[in-house]
Amino acid sequence: MPDMVVARKEGLYCVPGQFYIDPWRPVDRAVITHAHADHARVGHGSYLAAESGGNVLRARLGEINLQTLRYGESVVHNGVTVSLHPAGHVLGSAQVRMEYQGEVWVASGDYKVEPDATCAPFEPVRCHTFITESTFGLPIYRWQPQDEVYAEINDWWRGNAEEGRASVLYCYSFGKAQRILSGLDRAIGPIFCHGAVEPLNRVYRAGGIDLPDTLLVSEASGGKAAFRDALILAPPSAGGSTWIRRFGDYSDGFASGWMQLRGARRRRAVDRGFILSDHADWPGLMSAIAATGAERVIVTHGQIGTMVRWLQQNGLEAGAFETEYGDEDDAAPRQAQHQEQAPDQEQPADA
Repeated sequence: MPDMVVARKEGLYCVPGQFYIDPWRPVDRAVITHAHADHARVGHGSYLAAESGGNVLRARLGEINLQTLRYGESVVHNGVTVSLHPAGHVLGSAQVRMEYQGEVWVASGDYKVEPDATCAPFEPVRCHTFITESTFGLPIYRWQPQDEVYAEINDWWRGNAEEGRASVLYCYSFGKAQRILSGLDRAIGPIFCHGAVEPLNRVYRAGGIDLPDTLLVSEASGGKAAFRDALILAPPSAGGSTWIRRFGDYSDGFASGWMQLRGARRRRAVDRGFILSDHADWPGLMSAIAATGAERVIVTHGQIGTMVRWLQQNGLEAGAFETEYGDEDDAAPRQAQHQEQAPDQEQPADA
C-alpha cells in the first residue's frame, strides 16, 4: 500500500483522506494537533482539533471554521477514520490517528509523557507507522521530576520575596506558563502575568484547569513596591525591554528544557535556569515509540539524524519528514495584544 501520509510543500498530507496535518501553508482541510503557532496557522478553509483545545485555537487564530472532537471520538473522511488522542503537551494537544483499509498511522504532533495538571496525559496509540517529533532527541536530555523543578522555583521565589526583590520568570506564554502556575506555592506572594500570558490563563480556567489567582502587570497598584514579594511570568521576548524596568530590584530566571545545555543560561543572561520542558526527553521518546508497537517510525523536527540512526540500529524501519515545525512563538491572543506594551515577539524553539 502507498504511504498514507506524505510531505508536501504545504505540510504533511493524508493522501486517501485528502487533508493536511498542521500545514504551514493555507489549505482547504487542516487537522490541528495543538495551538502553538508553528502547528496552527491562519488561512485554512476548515480546521479539526480536539475539543479541549478549541477555545485556545479561537483565542490565538480568531474566527475560524472549526470542528472539534472529544478525545477518542472518530469521524470518517474520504474513507479514512480519524480520531484524536491526548499528547500531553499543552491544553488540547492531540495525536492524530488515521485508519484506512486496515492500516493505522499516528501523527504525534508535540508530546511529553510526564503527566501534569494542565492537560490530559499522553496516551499511547497502537499503530503500524508512528510520526514522532524529536525536539530533544539526544540521550543527554533526561528531565528531573517536575515536582522537583516546582520546588526549585518556589524556593527561588521565596528567597527573593524575603529580601524584598521581585522574581521575574521567563517562559512560553501558552502551555509552559500555565504549567508553572499549577506548581506554585500560592502562599508566597502575589502573582502577576504579562499581557501575552494572562488571557491564556483565563482560557485554561474556563476549560476547568485549576490555576492560582493572577493579575496583569498593568493592574498592579503602588508602583515598584507592589512587586517586592511577587512572581512575574513573562515571555522570553520581554527580557531586556523597557517593560521590565517597572519592577525595580528583581531577580530573573528562565524555564526551559534548553537550560540543561551548558551555557544556555549564560546566553540568556538570567540569574537562574530551571529545566522544565513540555516535550518528551530521550527516555520519554523511546518509551512512547515502543508503546505504539509501530514497525515503522518517521521522525520530524528536532534531532532527526540521531533519532533515525538509533531506531534503525534497534531494528525499526525509520525515516524522516522535512517540516517547518519548531518555532513555538509567544504571540498573545488577538484580543490581548495591546493590553501590555510588549516588545516584538521573538520566535525561539520551545523547550
